[in-house]
Amino acid sequence: MPKEAISVFDIFKIGVGPSSSHTLGPWRAAERFLKEISDENKLMEIIAVKIELYGSLAKTGKGHGTDIAIMLGLSGEDPVTFDTSLLQKKVDAIKESNKILLSGLHKIDFNSETDLLFLKKESLPFHPNAMKISATFKDGSTRNEIYYSVGGGFVVKEGETSSSQKNISLKYDVHDADELLQNCMRAGLSISQLVMENEKAWRSEKETVNGILNIWQVMKECIYTGCHRSGILPGGLNVVRRAEKMNNQYLKNLPENNLQEWMEQIRSTDKSFTNTMNWISCFALAVNEENASFSRVVTAPTNGAAGVVPAVLMYYHLFCNGTKDENIVQFILTAAELGSLFKKGSTISAAMGGCQAEIGVSSAMAAGALTECLGGNPSQVLQAAEIAMEHHLGMTCDPIGGLVQIPCIERNTMGAIKAITASQLALQSDSDLMKISLDTVIKTMWDTAKDMSAKYKETADGGLAINIPLNVPEC
Repeated sequence: MPKEAISVFDIFKIGVGPSSSHTLGPWRAAERFLKEISDENKLMEIIAVKIELYGSLAKTGKGHGTDIAIMLGLSGEDPVTFDTSLLQKKVDAIKESNKILLSGLHKIDFNSETDLLFLKKESLPFHPNAMKISATFKDGSTRNEIYYSVGGGFVVKEGETSSSQKNISLKYDVHDADELLQNCMRAGLSISQLVMENEKAWRSEKETVNGILNIWQVMKECIYTGCHRSGILPGGLNVVRRAEKMNNQYLKNLPENNLQEWMEQIRSTDKSFTNTMNWISCFALAVNEENASFSRVVTAPTNGAAGVVPAVLMYYHLFCNGTKDENIVQFILTAAELGSLFKKGSTISAAMGGCQAEIGVSSAMAAGALTECLGGNPSQVLQAAEIAMEHHLGMTCDPIGGLVQIPCIERNTMGAIKAITASQLALQSDSDLMKISLDTVIKTMWDTAKDMSAKYKETADGGLAINIPLNVPEC
């Protein structure tokens, strides 16, 4: 098992939709490629750049905006701060001029049709999400690097052993769920408290808290925006946004003019089971409709599953009185640790493990986090995560048209509901009587991923992707 030091901000990253592995990862790889060259003072010597995409990146890259992400990354744009309303304008300018301004500093010729290739029949052995970036310099020399986008926005360069930060010494080593539980029991800490102690290896507690609250702010804004935006999602499937209509229906014309007023009005609506369930689904839909529109989202742990954790956290915030900052911090810290266990022991990449690696993991993260916030002990937290993943095992990734829309958007609502159900089951159970441990279900998930046919791993070569007779763009 890889001994990785994974921070909460490795699992939760602010970025741009629709895919963490096909959009954010390639974006970061392009940035990294040019930064390494720039650090050697050779950026201005580049006369040409070429990108070759392999495997899943090639097969569903168009639908996931991989080409767009790479062009923006080469241009020096940051996915955390980039004004997403300018995305199409920026990309159109590159395509129309056949020029690109590398790192925002050095203009070269660039033809997106011939310099950015989708090699759909080729793959590289380490990971299905592979890309090669090449640069040619004035003196005729070249530089070639291969990067793998391994899920959740993590990027590994050929020859590296880990995508996370190196040389980090944590107070509590955690490589699997059993070790996490033992550490918590010996130290007398909750999971979130233990994680906070480990985060001090990177930064102060105050910085961690501020960073988490910023993550929560982006999540809230994404939900709010998605609940107030109508229209058709881009990509050719003509999927109609639903969250805005649902929001209006559930609010029953109650007045609200901003995020805070909107949340207060939701709190004032009835607390019936049906109404609560309706809002949870609405929250998840809102996030993933925004994700499908190249908007600002938070990987949780991926973009395709970005709606599950925010929906459950918003449920906790609005319907379970989780209103204090410390409640939010506790939830995010716990969720991040559970996500890291899946990354260490299995995968969070749909191209490697199918949708169980995205919706399944996000549901497990949300289930465990909610359980701790509702008073569950570490054993119950791990039990909730296990229950949630157990009922996502084997879920395939078969995006229609290579887009993160059908069935991805609705799957986020299901993942959120399953997370809450799993939490309630764990809280009402004796965790000492568990028959299946979280480590066992993580191993089972990985075994399932290895057995799963490649056509069900984010290739759009199987399942719904080939059985729905829709007129969709080439993916």
